[in-house]
This record gives sequence, structure tokens and C-alpha cells, in this order.
Amino acid sequence: MEKTTPKELIVESKEILKGQASIRIAHGGEIYILRITKSDKLILTK
Repeated sequence: MEKTTPKELIVESKEILKGQASIRIAHGGEIYILRITKSDKLILTK
């Protein structure tokens, strides 16, 4: 894991996804989709 400054927070993706393939994130009045691909990459789309 890379070094962080005291103000940075690192959250494991599995904590956010909680076993799901994708989740919806509300931000600034918009909905985004965070999903994990078959090749184990994260994709964030609007």
C-alpha cells in the first residue's frame, strides 16, 4: 500500500462494493456508477 498523509483516507473497494458488481454513488446532484470489471479493474461512469 502507498504512503498517505494524515488527511488522506484509504478505503478498500470491497468495503464500498460489499460483494456487489456495481454501486450507485450520488455526488453533486448527479448519480455515478462504480463497477468492477471482469479483469478486476474499477470503472466510474456518469
